[in-house]
Amino acid sequence: MSSQLAGSASSVRDSDSGRPVKDRKAWLRWFFGPVDIASLAFFRMAFGAIMVWEVCRYFGYGWIGRYYIEPAFHFTYYGFGWVQPWPGDGMYLHFLALGALALFIAAGFMYRLSMTLFFLGFTYVFLLDQALYLNHFYLISLLSFLMIFVPAHRAFSVDARLRPALRSDTVPAWVLGLIAAQVGIVYFYGGIAKLNADWLRGEPMRMWLAARSDFPLIGPLFTREWTVYLFSYGGLFVDLLAVPLLLWRRTRVPAFLVLVAFHLMNANLFSIGIFPWFMIAATLLFFPPSWPRIAARLKVGELFSPAAWSRTGRQTQPPRERWRNGLQSVPGTFSLGPGKAAVLGLLALYLAVQLLVPLRHHLYPGNVNWTEEGHRFAWHMKLRDKEALERFVAVDPANETATVIRTQDYIDLDQAADMSTRPDMILQLSHHIADDLRENGNEDVEVRALVAASLNGREPQMLIDPGADLATERRTLAPADWIEPLEGPLPDPAGKNPQERMFGPGFGKYQREIRQTVRAEFSGMEIIRPERPQQDSGRDAAGGGG
Repeated sequence: MSSQLAGSASSVRDSDSGRPVKDRKAWLRWFFGPVDIASLAFFRMAFGAIMVWEVCRYFGYGWIGRYYIEPAFHFTYYGFGWVQPWPGDGMYLHFLALGALALFIAAGFMYRLSMTLFFLGFTYVFLLDQALYLNHFYLISLLSFLMIFVPAHRAFSVDARLRPALRSDTVPAWVLGLIAAQVGIVYFYGGIAKLNADWLRGEPMRMWLAARSDFPLIGPLFTREWTVYLFSYGGLFVDLLAVPLLLWRRTRVPAFLVLVAFHLMNANLFSIGIFPWFMIAATLLFFPPSWPRIAARLKVGELFSPAAWSRTGRQTQPPRERWRNGLQSVPGTFSLGPGKAAVLGLLALYLAVQLLVPLRHHLYPGNVNWTEEGHRFAWHMKLRDKEALERFVAVDPANETATVIRTQDYIDLDQAADMSTRPDMILQLSHHIADDLRENGNEDVEVRALVAASLNGREPQMLIDPGADLATERRTLAPADWIEPLEGPLPDPAGKNPQERMFGPGFGKYQREIRQTVRAEFSGMEIIRPERPQQDSGRDAAGGGG
């Protein structure tokens, strides 16, 4: 839903009266009519350039080996257990190919093939490990899929230069509308997700800001209560109101400047990679489709003037100029043939899925930030701070023994940081541990997970039913009855000093909760501990922001 949607009622006009035409055919003429390709071409170039940057980051920080080659076990997504990393140096070659494809996309060279291969290659990487889930990686996968079908290479591209017959100054209006709608969904559902009791009471923003009190200039203000609520409610309203304010011509430029400031602040406060920069580039889709041409003609002082951006879209311009400014001439008749009807149907189906999937967590009982059921693919971004300490215990009922499992024998600390707070990943690791023990002759083994967790600074409590044998629990999409319900209120912020706000419950509280559960659950059994104690590190306490 880009800016041409906002002006559509005024751009489709009766040729005699000049009044807006509101019949269905006029709207369909607008929907399939031509708009300037410049904005779409800019987004193609920005998309490719940012993806090249991200590939370089993965090589520069050593993340390819760390995340995809060194771990012996990967937390695959439900139904995608067959997706596994390439052997040997295959992952390095895979990322090199992604970087080359991203360059081709930015240049518009062999665009359709490059975008198709990039979508397949990037989505493959995304599906390798749930522990690496990022909302913006999900968004990139969705947008790269959509852009396969979008003619973003018909201008400002190598393809258009090599094949003159391909060149075009316009694309159908629905093309820009679809990409902008996907970006708008991210903003809107990001705001909807913040409408929860913890966020409205300032958590976990209170803890996050206290941890960044060393921030330049404004850091000392981060422990003030008014600052906490300014950031919490400011983020809520920025996300909720972003789309309507971007669609309205008079508020578009101020809204964009606020969003730029919002993303830049996030980039400096949180470690969220390319996401702020990607969203800034994507938000420009809400400007008139010809904004790159307009910006090239404006003086520096006019760039921030809403009037300067709007005056170029008057109907007094010739048809070609109206196309360039996101407007459409609507002469002649319109026929909704099978091809256009198919486009409408497919767009409606895709958008219906995107609107419904983020709401699926309402089908599950409990607090989604605690159970994690329906949390992914729902644009729940930087919403909670979740810390946990876990112990896996293998129980042999016949010998009445309970053996404490060394988690690091199966996964690394990066994976453990995410796994310990996410019940579905705890179940997946339990199955893996049980399979390994059975292969070593322990046929009747039970696997219990003792997980003490804290959500947004609450006192630690058990996340998983310690009496549940997770080795026999099936991995399904149905609600899990072995997840303990969230109990206990948020702590009173008035009784917490900045140090307590920063770290939440003391680490010793998690250990005491585990020890008490061990004594209660395995009373009368011989408890066998590993030869050397499991190393607890800061990575055991997993913040659950993204």
